[in-house]
Amino acid sequence: MTKTAEPRLKAFYQNEIRKQLQKDLSLANISQVPQLQKIVISSGVGKKREDKRFTETVILTLEKITGQAPTSRLAKKSIASFKIRKGMGAPVGYLVTLRNDKMYEFIDRFINIALPHVRDFHGVPRKSFDKNGNYSIGLKEQTVFPEITFEDAAVLHGLEITFIIKNGSKEGSIKLLEAFGMPFEKEGK
Repeated sequence: MTKTAEPRLKAFYQNEIRKQLQKDLSLANISQVPQLQKIVISSGVGKKREDKRFTETVILTLEKITGQAPTSRLAKKSIASFKIRKGMGAPVGYLVTLRNDKMYEFIDRFINIALPHVRDFHGVPRKSFDKNGNYSIGLKEQTVFPEITFEDAAVLHGLEITFIIKNGSKEGSIKLLEAFGMPFEKEGK
C-alpha cells in the first residue's frame, strides 16, 4: 500500500497554526483550538428544478470541483411563490460535504486559485459568521474554479460554501481562516 502525500494546509495546521492559535487566543488546552471540521458546498436549483440541463450542470459542477458525487435535497417547507411543497419529488438543491484530506485540499484550491479569479475581488466579508463561528460565502457563478470548462460554464449558477469550525467563536474562526490565508476585506469597508 502506497502512502499518499498529506495536504499542505493540513500539515501546516497541525505543525504551526494550532500552537500559534493556542497562544494568540490564550487557551489552556490544545484541544480548545478552533479546528476546521468540514466544508459543505451546495447549490440550489430553485425555480429551475424541472430544467434537466440546469440540474445536470449543477451536479456536474459539484462533482468536478469537489471530487465527490453530490446528494440531493428535498424541500423542508412549502413556499407558494416558488411552487414548492414540503418533501415534493424534485430536488430543490444539491450538496457535497468534504472532510479530512479532501477538505484541506479544497480550501487550499479555493483560497489560492478560485478566489483570485473572482471579478472585482476586494476580499471576503467578515460579517458572514454565525453564532457558532461557522463561516459561509456565496459565489455568483461557478466559473472561478479551474476545473470548470467553457462548456460547463454555458449554464451559470451560484454556489454556497460553508466552513464548519469546531470550538469556534467568531474571533477564533477569523484567526483560523486568516492563518489558512483567507483574504478578508480590510476593516472599514
